[in-house]
Amino acid sequence: MSTKYHVTTTVNGDECDFLCEPQQTLLDVLRDELTFTGTKEGCATGDCGACSVMVDGRLLCSCLVLAVEAEGKHIDTIEGMARGDELHPLQRKFLELNGLQCGICTPGFLIAARDLLERNPDPTESEVRYWLAGNLCRCTGYDKIIRSVLAAAEEMRGA
Repeated sequence: MSTKYHVTTTVNGDECDFLCEPQQTLLDVLRDELTFTGTKEGCATGDCGACSVMVDGRLLCSCLVLAVEAEGKHIDTIEGMARGDELHPLQRKFLELNGLQCGICTPGFLIAARDLLERNPDPTESEVRYWLAGNLCRCTGYDKIIRSVLAAAEEMRGA
């Protein structure tokens, strides 16, 4: 029988406690134990970015983080982006400009794009493409994703 560890963390501003086995990933605990199913598993090797979350202000692939490492950390997932029924400007622009299709990669793109826009509210197209290079999409061809991020940036700046 494997030893389980008690972890206390903060997810989307709310304190959470869970028990996990030493080999469980943060992705597995978020989805299976805490029911934050918006974070998706695309590859389980850190290559696609679908499972991207923010951990203490750092953009990370949750499939590469052990759940026990979340002790005392602040985690932001896609579920924390909207404020009640009000979508984040990135979410709205992805919908309006068709920046999503199947939806597997979308949460990771949104989390990564929000991180970019918090660091750089007026990125160039090249900067957006560079920042999102760790996220893979098999459906859209990226152009609509990039346009959605740039449109959201413009709206967020009030331009």
